[in-house]
Formats: sequence, structure tokens, C-alpha cells
Amino acid sequence: MSEPHDDEAPEWLSATELGMWQAFRNGSTYDLSVPSPLLNDPAAAGPWGEHRTVRARVIALLLLSGPAARPGRVSALKLRGAQISGSLDLAGGNVEPYVELTYCRFEREVVLPECHFTTLRMVGCVIPRLEGARLRTEGDLHLPRCRIARGIRLTDAQIGTDLLISQISVRPDSNSRAIAADGMSVGQDLQAEQIETYGEFSLRGAKVGGSLMLRGSRLRAAGERRALNAPQLTVERSLYLTAAVVSSATGHANSTPPYGTVYTGAHATLPPGTEIRHFECYGGVRLDDGRFGDTVDLLQARFLMAAGEELSLRRITATELRFQCERPLEGRVVLNGAKITTLMDLSTSWPGPGGLAMGGFTYENVVPSGHFPLTRRLEWLDAATPEYSPEPYERLAQVMRNSGEDADAREVLLAKQRRRRETLPMAAKVWGYLQDWTVAYGYRPGRAALWMAMLWAAGTFAFARHAPEPLKGAEHPAWNPALYVLDLLVPVINLGQDGHWRTEGGWQWLAAGMVMIGWILATTVAAGASRLLRRG
Repeated sequence: MSEPHDDEAPEWLSATELGMWQAFRNGSTYDLSVPSPLLNDPAAAGPWGEHRTVRARVIALLLLSGPAARPGRVSALKLRGAQISGSLDLAGGNVEPYVELTYCRFEREVVLPECHFTTLRMVGCVIPRLEGARLRTEGDLHLPRCRIARGIRLTDAQIGTDLLISQISVRPDSNSRAIAADGMSVGQDLQAEQIETYGEFSLRGAKVGGSLMLRGSRLRAAGERRALNAPQLTVERSLYLTAAVVSSATGHANSTPPYGTVYTGAHATLPPGTEIRHFECYGGVRLDDGRFGDTVDLLQARFLMAAGEELSLRRITATELRFQCERPLEGRVVLNGAKITTLMDLSTSWPGPGGLAMGGFTYENVVPSGHFPLTRRLEWLDAATPEYSPEPYERLAQVMRNSGEDADAREVLLAKQRRRRETLPMAAKVWGYLQDWTVAYGYRPGRAALWMAMLWAAGTFAFARHAPEPLKGAEHPAWNPALYVLDLLVPVINLGQDGHWRTEGGWQWLAAGMVMIGWILATTVAAGASRLLRRG
């Protein structure tokens, strides 16, 4: 079969394909759809007939070595409502014309490995499988509202500007992956709003030059894999695992592309006829070692995990983490080694004991959303440390001191001492209880002053009724019960009363008890003060 020369159309083309050939030269849309919307649905069961069918090899011929454009026009393949028979194989090819396929039905897979496009748009199409490893585009790659039965492969693909896959529905391949995009590079935004995946969405080592938006999406794990597997992901701006505002009538987002409307929280005012679609993840999430230039936003996200699955944020770095999701009922949230500048969170978002790990988690500011009392914040630390660890308490205390909340910082450090006490042997535990009961480990010095004042008043009252005999006859100061008791209670300082009077019997035991209590109070306060000075 001979190839065409210049603008000559092959004789073996069908009438439908000949019309597509001419539309290509004009750069116009070749529309094969019919008036009935139901018959235009590529996923519908009914046949479309020969008059709507074009062969994949004819499309490949147009894109790889098609005719020249008519004078004053730009050649482009714009095809709507067509059934494409055979496998569209453009592997390794260089496609210069603009390509836009809208609501088309593919009988077999689309094969695009190592193919180079300027811009490729496939909107609302039904495709058995899309193979696009190492695919390159100078501009956008658009796949919104497509339905793909056996997965998408975009491993090591390079997208020049935006990757748009909003409202796509993807079933898994034989390896339980719905979207395999490991090592992919996207120049600007990756818009994946309201997508439905039924296998793992894999973005290992991927790079996104703008933001990664998964607003209102539903990700489902398959087999033994995670729902979202994206370790070492780099996003220059923000990652949005949040809700979207959609039209209750159509199920589509209200806005124009990127097909999503930002949802700003429970108190947002919604336009009539709209509803909230939450981000939902059925299975584990792995974002370990990710780098996010701005925000990781989990506003009202739902993580529906089984026991043993994790929302893993190990060693991520981000300017801001908005942990404002719904509380995971099962599974664990892991923040070990994460580095965040600002933590924004809800008290109702964090899981309970056994569901949270954050060893080595560092943050510089904490901004609670809504009511988040200190008692709940301490429960947050307890849940993260089933075995005692001082580091989370010290981190929170430092953050509170830096924000001027010194009293709360002392309460956090007091809670740390109480947790530590439970790990000590019995003798040290008893001493700890005594320090806690008397002066709260030195973090409440006012309590020591109160004890001293009470003992001073009681001792002064007692010794005012009993003046002891001097030890050395006339060589003694004038008897002053208040100064004498103060001399007993305050160690080191000599007020000139102690050592000049003879106490016997019960009075001797009373004086000795006051000396011991004074030392206990003084050493405990000194220990607490030294801790505060070291932390400062």
C-alpha cells in the first residue's frame, strides 16, 4: 500500500476517514456525534456503526506523516464522537499537530511510549488502557473525564506545562495499579480533582512544578497496595487533599477548568444547588520524604484505613501542614522525622492512643483551628508516645515559649515529668510524687512559697508559746520566734537565731522536721529553676 504524497488522500480511506482527512488539513473539528446524548456516551453499550468509525492506523498516518495544511490554516486533529478501531500505536513518534479527541471510544489500548507531542487533549474518552511511559509534551496533557479500564502508565513522562486528569475514572491493571506515574515530571500544575481510582495511584519520585490538586477525589487501594503511594514526591507549591464544591444536579464542579472549586471549610457559604464532595482515601497513603514548598492541606479529608495501614508522612518537609481532616478510625498517622514550619490542626482530627507516631517531628509554630485546650494538646502528646519519650513534650514547650505562652509551656514540662515518673523505680517514684505534691517539680514556685508561709506561721505560733533555753547562758541574741523558725526553714542563710537555743523532746523533733522540709522545698525549687534556665 503506497503512502500519500503531499495533500493527496489515500484511495483506501472510507468516506468517514476522508472527511477526517480534510478536517485535519483545515484544522477544524470533525464531529461524528448524533443528536441523542445517550448515543454519544462512549461508555454506553450500544454500537455506534461504521459511519462513526475510523481506523487507528489512519489517525497514526495523519499525526506522523499527514498532509500539509491548507493555505492560511494550521493542521490539527480535532475529532469528536468517533469510534476508533484497532490499537492507536504512536510509540517513539514525533507528533507536531495539535491533538484533541473528545468523547471518543477506543476499541483497543492507546500506545504512546516515548512519543513526543506539542499538546494532547483526550476529553471524556473511553480507553481500555493508556501506555505512555517516557511520553513527552511541550504543552499540556489533558485526560479529564476519561474512563480507562486497565490503568494508565506515565512512568518517567515529561509534561511541559499542566497535566489535567480531573474527573477521570481508572480501573487497575494486572499489578493493581490504576495510575503508574513514577518519576514523572510536570512543569506546572497536576490537576486531579474529583478523580476515581480503583487501584494504586503511584507517584514515586515524581516532580510537580506548581501544585498537586486532588480535591474531592476518591482513591481506592487494590490488592496489597496503597491507595496513594508517593514517596520522594516533590511539589514546588501545595498539595491539596481537600474537599471540592460540585453541582448536585450534574455531579460536576461548578467552575471552568481546572474543573474544581476550592472548599474553604465548614463555615463556607455555598451557592444554591451545590454540595461538598470530600477527598476520600480507602487504603494507605505514603508521602515519605516528600518536599512541599508551601502547604500540605488535609482539610476535612477522610482516610478510611484498615488496621495496619498508615497515613505516612515520614520525613516530609513543608512550610505548612493543615491537619484538619476527619479523625481516622483505624490505621495510624505517622509523622516521624517530619519538618514543618507551621502546624495548623483541629483537636478532633488526631487519632487516639496507638494511632499516632511523631518521633523527631519538628515544627516552629502551632496554630489550632477552633477550641483546642491544653488538656487536649497533652492528650495529643500522650497518644503519640505510648512509651515515654521526652522529645515531643520539649518540642511543644519550646514552641509555646517562643509564642509567649510561658505558663502553658510549664504545664507541658510538668506533664513530661509526670510521664517520666511512671518509668522510675519505686523509691524515685515516691520522691517524684513528693516533689509533685509540694512544688509541682518546681514548675509552680508559688506553691513552695505558700508552703513556706504556712509552715512559718505555724512554727512561729508554736515557738511563741515555748521559748527554749539558751545554750551559752547570756551569750545569745534576743529570742525572736519568727526569725528562729525562718532560720530553720531557709537553708544556707543564717539569720542569727539557729544554734543559740536548746530544744528538747517534741520541740527538737519539730525543729528538725522544719529543717528537713526547708531543704526539700529549697532543692525542689532550685531544680525546677535550673531546668527553666537550661530550657531558656
